[in-house]
Amino acid sequence: MLKRRRNQAPPLDDGTHCPVDECMKLLGGSWTPYIIWHLSAGPRRFSELESDIPPISAKVLSTRLKELCTKGVVIRTVQPTSPPSVDYTLSELGRELLPVIKAIVDVGTRLKRTAGACPD
Repeated sequence: MLKRRRNQAPPLDDGTHCPVDECMKLLGGSWTPYIIWHLSAGPRRFSELESDIPPISAKVLSTRLKELCTKGVVIRTVQPTSPPSVDYTLSELGRELLPVIKAIVDVGTRLKRTAGACPD
């Protein structure tokens, strides 16, 4: 029987709360990475985001935007126009997620290229 090796990776949490879980709960939501990505270039209105992400339903987009605002990732600003319009922008926290999403896109691109590369 092989001797069990001790894990050398640093701990992810303090035993009561795992930050990886928090981040994955956020990014694991339907369409969330897409919304964050499309807000990366600047403010977008609801209808603009809807057209940026064609398969998303208005209900899901609305729900995700509310969640992202509650978590402090997105800032909702009502513009004093007639009729009023609403802009959504990334907060500082939201901008911190962009390198993570970019890394996921890069790895996904490489995975697509190598799909089927391993023999059976």
